[in-house]
Formats: sequence, C-alpha cells, structure tokens
Amino acid sequence: MTAIGKPLNRIDGPLKVRGAAPYAFEQHVTNPAHVFPLLSTIAAGRIAQIDAEQALAEPGVIAVVTHENAIKLNATGDPQIDVLQSDEVGWYGQFIGAVIAETPEIARYAAGLVQVHYEPRTHDVEMRGDREDVVKPHHAALFGEMDGELQNGMPADTSFGDVDAALAAADFRIDQTYTTPINHHNPLEPHAAVVEWADDSHVTVYMGSQGVSMNQGIIAALFGLEPANVRIVAPYTGGGFGSKIRPHSYATLAVMVSKIVGRSVKLNLTRQQMFSTVGYRTPTSSRVQLGATADGKLTAVAHDTVQGSSNAYMYAEQIGVCTRLMYDAPNRRTTHRLAMLDMPVPTIMRAPGESQGMFALESAIDEMAEACGIDPVEFRIINEPELHPESGNPFSSRKLKECLTEGARRFDWANRSRRREGAWLYGSGVASATYPSPRFPGNSCRITHVDGRYSVQIAAVDIGTGTWTALSQIAADALGVDISLVDLEIGDSSLPMGSTAGFSSGLGSWGNAVMEAAKLLKDGKKTETEVFGGNPKAAEYEMNTFGAHFVEVRVNSETGEIRVPRMLGVFDAGRIINPKTARSQLVGAMTQGLSQTLHEATVVDTRYGQFVNRDFAGYHFAANADVGTVEAYWVESKDEYTNELGTKGIGEIGIVGMTAAIANAVYHATGIRVRDLPITLDKIIGQI
Repeated sequence: MTAIGKPLNRIDGPLKVRGAAPYAFEQHVTNPAHVFPLLSTIAAGRIAQIDAEQALAEPGVIAVVTHENAIKLNATGDPQIDVLQSDEVGWYGQFIGAVIAETPEIARYAAGLVQVHYEPRTHDVEMRGDREDVVKPHHAALFGEMDGELQNGMPADTSFGDVDAALAAADFRIDQTYTTPINHHNPLEPHAAVVEWADDSHVTVYMGSQGVSMNQGIIAALFGLEPANVRIVAPYTGGGFGSKIRPHSYATLAVMVSKIVGRSVKLNLTRQQMFSTVGYRTPTSSRVQLGATADGKLTAVAHDTVQGSSNAYMYAEQIGVCTRLMYDAPNRRTTHRLAMLDMPVPTIMRAPGESQGMFALESAIDEMAEACGIDPVEFRIINEPELHPESGNPFSSRKLKECLTEGARRFDWANRSRRREGAWLYGSGVASATYPSPRFPGNSCRITHVDGRYSVQIAAVDIGTGTWTALSQIAADALGVDISLVDLEIGDSSLPMGSTAGFSSGLGSWGNAVMEAAKLLKDGKKTETEVFGGNPKAAEYEMNTFGAHFVEVRVNSETGEIRVPRMLGVFDAGRIINPKTARSQLVGAMTQGLSQTLHEATVVDTRYGQFVNRDFAGYHFAANADVGTVEAYWVESKDEYTNELGTKGIGEIGIVGMTAAIANAVYHATGIRVRDLPITLDKIIGQI
C-alpha cells in the first residue's frame, strides 16, 4: 500500500494532455470586459499629461484608467504592486494605465490611441561591477518574516580571519571576475488575471500563482479587504520559475479596473509586456579570490559581488552566500553591493543568487585546481568541510563527496581527455552544486473522511513540479490507505493556508502539515492542524541539498559553435517521494542551466532603458535541438532533520553549478576561459 517512493504518473497528466486543465485566462466569468495595459516609454521621469479622448471615442471602449482616476490603494511601497498611484515613472515598460473594452482586440487597438506626454529625467541603466556608487543592501527581504539584508533574510557581508594576508602568503592565488547577464523567466503560460467582484467587499481572482495564500493577503491589504473575502484560485499554473510568487502589477490592475467598471474582467499579458512587468534574473559581477597551499588546501576564499537592482524598489539576491558553505578555508569574506538603476525590479528566478554565484565560485575552483595541478574532482573533495565553515553548525546531511565520486564513476571521469574529431574539439567539465532546503512556516491542512474516501485540503500549488501527485502520495501513506482513496484539493486560497512554492520548499513544508493532520485524524482528535512554526532544528543544523554536474562539450574550431552532447548529475536530495517527477525536475533544471550558459541574455538599450530582445524572436532559450543526453541520479539519503519526511528540496539544485560545469568543459576543450555568460560563439571564434 506504500505510495512514497513509487514512480507514479502525474495525477493531472490526463487533464493536461486533453487540454481540460483550466489555466488562469481560461476560467469562465460572466460577461467579462478585456483589459490592455498602457506601458511607459521613458525610463525615468513623470507623466505630464495623458490624452485618452480618441481611445474613449472608439466603439466598444468602456474606460481608460490612469493615475488620475485610479483607486487609491493601501500602498506597500513596492511600485510593482502599488499600480497607478502617482505620475512618477521608474522604468521603461512600467504600467501607467489601462484600456478596458468589450473585446481584447478593441482594447489593444484603443491603447495605441492614448497619447502620453512626459517630463523625462536623465536615466541610469548601466550595470557594471566597477561602479563607485554601489550601496550595501539594507532590507531587501521578499517575505516579511525574512528580516535580513538580502531577499532570503541573510546578512549581506561576512568576514573571518585575514583574507588579504592569507592571499599574500598563499602558494597559489586566483583573482578573477565573472559576470552574468539579465535573464527572463518566460514560463509557457503568460501572466494573466481574471477577476470577478461579488460585491464591494468580496472578490475572486483567477491567476497563475506560486502562492495563493500570500497573494490573498497582499491583495486584501491593498484594497482594504478582509483576507477571507479575497479568493485566489490557481489549480494549474503553467510554469513560473519565481515570476509568479507575487501578484505583480497585472493582478492589482485587473482587480482595480474590475471594481472601477463594475464588471468582471480578463487581462492577459503579451510576451513583450512580461519582460518589463513581472521581474527578471538580476545581472551580476563577482570577483572571486582564492589562495591555496602547494598540496591544494584552500587558505583564503573571498567573493565580492555587485548586482543590478532598481531605484523603484530595493532587491538583493544572495549571490555570494553559497561561497560561505562550499569549501573549507580559515580566512573568508563575502560581500554584496547593489547598483541602483532606473530599471524594472528584479525578482526570484530559479535558484536566485545561487545560480549566478556558483558560476563564479565553481569556475574559480576549476582554475585553482589547474593551478595546483590537481584533478578538479579531487580538489573539491580535498576541500570538503566537516562543519559549516562559518556558522560551525553540522550539516543535516551532506553527501557531496558521494555525489562527486558516483558522478565521476558514471561519467568515466578517470578516462576523460581532450580530443579532436575533424573541426570539433571535445572536452569535459565538472562543478558542485548546493541549494538551501528550508521548511516554511504558515501551513495548515484539513482532512475529512466520508464514505471511505479522504478529502485532503491545503492551499499548496502545482506550478508543473508534480505537487498534485507527490502530495497525494504523502497523504496516502500518512493515512495508511491506497492513493486511489485520496481526493486532494490545492490551488485555492479558501483552503487551509499553504506556504509559497519557492526556494525548493514545497513538499517539505506542505507535506509536514499533511502528515500531522493525518495523524490527528487517525488518533480521532480533529480533522485539521495548523503548523505555523518553521523547522525547530533550523538553528542547530545547516540544511542544504547538494549535487555534482558532469558535462561533455564539443566546440567547432572553425565556427565557434558549442554543443553539449551529454549532461550527468548526481544529487544528495534526501528521500525521494516520486522518482518520476523528481527526475523530471532535475532534468528540467539541468536543461535550464544549459540554456542559461549558452543562450540566455536580455540586452538593454542604454539610450532608452528598454529591453531590446523582448520576445521569442530575440530571446532564445534551449530547445530540443540544443539538448543532448541528460542523466539525473541521486544517492540514497534520508535527512533526519529537514522534516519528518526526510526530504530535501529538488526544484532548483539541478540548475545550480551547471553554468560552471559547461564553462569548465569549454575551457578543457579549447583552452579558452570564458568568464562572462552566456558563452556565445563570438567569445570562442578566432581564438582557437
């Protein structure tokens, strides 16, 4: 009867392949009007005048809403959410109004008739690591309970020992700078909101969401409503990668204009609009300095980072935090600084901070291994810490050494060699990976037993990760019944509270609440449990998922073209609930890492502050033809401290480190060290 550990097919699979799983924009409401946002065409300044007469005269146009006639909100201080509250413009592509019409075609056409006059000011959109006006983040936490300088609640800077003296005394030194560009999420489902007010104090919002309970609270606060009177519905979300954690401006706008016009509304962002309104991966510059002895022991590690943020709202990612725990060294320093720009506000994108930071660290580690004349796998094992190098706490579990050795065995690393076949140069690379494995507070679950069936309700969400299936498996085992008797309900804020699907926290957080509710039901006590605390062991243990990436590349010596015929990852991911959906997550993340390495970069036109390649014609990400063999494995592990299930997060570990593994392989194949992502052919051609 055990369901956990079985590679069950997705419960929601049949609905999705038949097109019967309703996504946000497909939700039915009565007589909806359609909304088309107006976006600013300057990067900084104020709106002097808006002339909407032509648009309002167009047949089928219901209203034009701007800051002049918008509802005054209970401002959060975040202009991504506090839409149309002033005439100020903070970035190119900011929402400055909306046209509401009977059809989407009329709304879009009429939007082009609205004339906007600006008083622009000189803007600054250039992200550089050598800027002298960078600032230390002071409070950029995304969630209220994370009261820290970085968005994950961590301090911006740490320092131990004397890094400069240790570097000066080291037998070998590395001092290099690595950069990563802006990346955009581009989930398959565009951001959309369908809104229906029942009366002046009750509203339902259908939207793609990674956190229906949190979004409920934000929208309720904005409009001065009781949270119970705001219902967020997202049974199926077509990907998010972090861009659907918060409601963003499109949801606020849809709720606002629906109330103004007194009708239900539908708003669906175009792909181009998404580039400036729902966040992006922040660009970074990392200076990494390493010192080592002749036998390969690290004596100093320094990781000083600069990242792009927004003058409109401070946001800071944990670029260097991964460096605090990966390798043993007595002298250490990490710093985070922000370049405050007239740009849209960045946001979480799969492994925010770790994906950029580990590109820098793991590239530098490879360079140091070569300087010491030690195999890159062996060098990493030599410098494995027994305890967290900075906190001194033990790890709840850390099988990175096993991941490296097992990956090396499966990849046949011992026999790797650089070779040429015609114009193609072959090489291989390795990199380690890490990502936190948190358990979020604020989860509740209700289980009822009627006529032999079990209704399990929690406001969790499935953004394509397999939550429908894996959470049903957890519930079945916790109740001691066959999974066919479990009826799971998720994706609705009217259900018991669920934490946000982010930071690889989902199953470890929701699953714990489900297990406790099942225990109470079986004990005959009650049918609902509230699990508002976090992990009581979090202060005693460092909780992370770990992994090792191995890749083979081939580089065309005549054209500079780079191909990746094989990627192999081995992960220390705790107890695996569903091997099929777990492997899907790992393979998907590894593929996204390949895409980040070789293809993805959003270009800013500094003259205007706008994104140039803001559609699929100009922003390329990996397609089938770009991806070779992808293998994902894991070592046997059950973490006793992360949660009662023994799981660790797997949603993001697959992307972390992949960029460095490919860059290291390109160097092995060609002798060219590329320290600036993406690795495009112009950085290779003519240098081989």
